[in-house]
Amino acid sequence: MAGGRIVVGVDGSAPSLRALRWAAAQAALTGDSLQTVISWEYPASWATLMPGVPPEFDPERLAKQILDESLAKGLAPDTAAAATRTIVSGNAAQALIDQAEGASLLVVGDRGYSGFKAAVLGSVSSHVTQHAPCPVVVVRGEIPGEE
Repeated sequence: MAGGRIVVGVDGSAPSLRALRWAAAQAALTGDSLQTVISWEYPASWATLMPGVPPEFDPERLAKQILDESLAKGLAPDTAAAATRTIVSGNAAQALIDQAEGASLLVVGDRGYSGFKAAVLGSVSSHVTQHAPCPVVVVRGEIPGEE
């Protein structure tokens, strides 16, 4: 079914870069478009956990920078230029589920930047596999030929 959309979660981590590469390769095979998604949110205790954060700090701008750098690092320039970039304020798992509405596939890495290193799957990948409105691929381990 050509003409669909593949959504991939990106946070700059090595697993998300592997997911990005896998999703781009799959999109090239199927003719689907590639939508990259990064989310950001303030912690519940933002003011008490991070005193001294400069007022000009812009987490959305930082998320955009991480997404742009990830695409530049993970994809060929023409593939990166063709990808749609989506920056969402909110919980990462919910942002991916929302963006995956109507998509042919949602792709995530097996873990991103979080404090739960003991889990087999990261909390985001675990959540989206249970609640996504479309099929989900969790990219695990190394991809052959990856640096």
